[in-house]
Amino acid sequence: MKHRSNKTPLKRYEVAVYAFAILGLICFWYAYSVEPYWPEVTHVTLRSVKLPAGSKPIRIVHFSDLHSDGKDRLESRLPELVRAEHPDLIFFTGDTVVNRAGIPLARRVFTELATIAPVYVVAGNWDDAVIGYWHGNIRAPEYFKGTGVHYLYNDVVTADVRGTRLWIAGVDFDEARRIPALLEKVPANEFSVLLHHTPDEVEAARQYGIDLYCAGHTHGGQIALPFYGALITYSRYDKKYERGLHQLSPSSWLYVNRGIGLEGHPPKARFFARPEITVIDVAPMS
Repeated sequence: MKHRSNKTPLKRYEVAVYAFAILGLICFWYAYSVEPYWPEVTHVTLRSVKLPAGSKPIRIVHFSDLHSDGKDRLESRLPELVRAEHPDLIFFTGDTVVNRAGIPLARRVFTELATIAPVYVVAGNWDDAVIGYWHGNIRAPEYFKGTGVHYLYNDVVTADVRGTRLWIAGVDFDEARRIPALLEKVPANEFSVLLHHTPDEVEAARQYGIDLYCAGHTHGGQIALPFYGALITYSRYDKKYERGLHQLSPSSWLYVNRGIGLEGHPPKARFFARPEITVIDVAPMS
């Protein structure tokens, strides 16, 4: 009489171990070699009573966290991707480079973007303070200078798009305390935008009736899990504003862009948090 082998459970266990090992290697390869080079263009539409009835939507391209380190991942492709969306305005919400080697590449990107549409930028935590400290007193205005972009250092400017005026407030990462005084300058009856690196100033944006608050910083976690999302966001709100569009009030919105590049420290990978270019169409009420 033949007896069933008592090794069968062990063999099944071994198969499971090998399967998980192979899956792990595939995920590792994907996170390091595929997703950081696979940008996603996200489209959202916001409607505002502050735009004239019947007017053409204002198209904004928003991106963040370029984190250029001298290795060309998406930098050369970025202007082409942005140009294809035909934006009226381009917003960048900080973290331009992580070292000196990234500066020439980042400058080329912004110089070309400035030929597409007006570009408004603010500095993030990897910009003037960190780079200046680590790499010889390089300040953010220096590596934006001559590129044609509008660097907003705790300032409010206006932009005219086909006769509609927008107010754009830009505040450096380390200067969040200046946001309330800055937003007091913005009239309540015209469309307004706040550019700040992190999503952590939502209460100020809500209080002063800012229509659109653009931020980055979280990278969407950079490493995220299906059905759970970001593991780490470096936001005081943890996962609440980890990525995407959030309605702060009936007429106020926050968009947290997942960013283009990778943090200046390991892991130099993305998983379920693809690089993102956000296209925001601001349209009149229908």
